[in-house]
Amino acid sequence: MFMGTPEFSVPSLKRLLEDGYRVAAVLTQPDKPEGRGRLPAPSPVKKTALEHGLEVMQPASLRDPAEVERLAALKPGVIVVAAYGQILPQSVLDIPELGCLNVHPSLLPAYRGASPIPAAILGGDEDTGVTIMLMDAGVDTGPTLSRFVVEIEPEDTTGSLTVKLARAGARLLGETLPMWLEGSLIPEPQDHSKATCTTPVTKADGVIDWRMPAEELWRRVRALYPWPVCHTMWRGKLLRIIEAVPLHKESKVPGRVVALAQGQPAVVGVETGDGILGLLRVQLEGKREMPADEFLHGQRGFVGDILGG
Repeated sequence: MFMGTPEFSVPSLKRLLEDGYRVAAVLTQPDKPEGRGRLPAPSPVKKTALEHGLEVMQPASLRDPAEVERLAALKPGVIVVAAYGQILPQSVLDIPELGCLNVHPSLLPAYRGASPIPAAILGGDEDTGVTIMLMDAGVDTGPTLSRFVVEIEPEDTTGSLTVKLARAGARLLGETLPMWLEGSLIPEPQDHSKATCTTPVTKADGVIDWRMPAEELWRRVRALYPWPVCHTMWRGKLLRIIEAVPLHKESKVPGRVVALAQGQPAVVGVETGDGILGLLRVQLEGKREMPADEFLHGQRGFVGDILGG
């Protein structure tokens, strides 16, 4: 049985199918409203499952005894979980004889919880990775079976890093599952004293505080893309900062827009609490995303203004 919901989960499901495993059912979150019409839309995992003719189940809660009975009736030998979106109760963990394996996008015990990928970028880490763990009743606290390290490139965003980790997770799952099934892997308990936990990212996290150092704001721009996207206010409109670069230059007034000399990575920047954040790509409310130099040509009063508020 496979449990997953977002795009991150899809490569792992496909790997199971490519390797010839019989997937008795796929569990994913209920359809959610999307787009301007707010019509219910299937998750990426549901789309993939239906394309391969798999049974799809979308329980609102796994704490419903009737839903647990439905799962148990399928008699799965093992359950593979990849970003499902619900905590599995003990009644579900107890169903498969060989347990529930989780594909988690961090090097556990670092970054347990809901947002390990943006957390690794925000932390300024040089690398992260994927861990296959045997699930227990805690949140990402179970013993680990395998791990794979993935480098975080300076240009990586949560979007690009998610793609890398999803692919790495699928490969690691393909290597780990056969060894687990044949009994050649010994689960390794995590060192809980070294654990770090993450919380869900919210829309409010995208609001820029220009008093922060440019280096930290640069990491936030990358970590919060493609959602919720770092943003500030300019003349009563939302200005999204899509791509930026930190510059180690003197700054005096946090939030003040300054023109940058030729030869700099950016033509315009914003003073911060320490250094200047060079703007590379932006999007003004109601407009399309564009390079900052193009935006500057159409908004000549931009330089010198104070952003925020």
